[in-house]
Amino acid sequence: MLGGEVAYPPMTEKLQHEVELVIALGQGGANIPVEQALDHVFGYTIGLDLTRRDLQASAKEKKQPWDMSKGFDQSGPIAAIQPVTRVGHPNKNSIWLKVNGEMKQQGNLSQMTWSVAEIIANLSTYVRLAPGDLIFSGTPSGVSTIVRGDRLEGSIEGVSDLKIRLV
Repeated sequence: MLGGEVAYPPMTEKLQHEVELVIALGQGGANIPVEQALDHVFGYTIGLDLTRRDLQASAKEKKQPWDMSKGFDQSGPIAAIQPVTRVGHPNKNSIWLKVNGEMKQQGNLSQMTWSVAEIIANLSTYVRLAPGDLIFSGTPSGVSTIVRGDRLEGSIEGVSDLKIRLV
């Protein structure tokens, strides 16, 4: 299991976690058909989509962009990417996250609203995708607030594990 420290970001008092399947692209393109989308995947891993929820709420209220609530230093820690040749295309694997040993999020990739192929195809209609792009795919219910000192441990069955401490 990979581990490390992630710095608590400035300008927030309400940081929240979202455990997600992360898709790593090996090929890029635009307007990729759903039927060809999985051919563009290099591999998969687990990631944490960290969100400064108070900044997000304030920006939404003011009808302003909320980029800084999602995009900040160390906002998306991931484990090592596992190639498709090793893990296949996971779609029925369990996904979970514990905070300080307490289960907070638990689900199955089969519960995703969109499949990996649909996510790639749809996203490629808005922007040209490139090799090396990472796509965070969505999260199970159970998002909660985290604070300095918390230990987060997550897993996607058969794909990868991640362990971090918030400092």
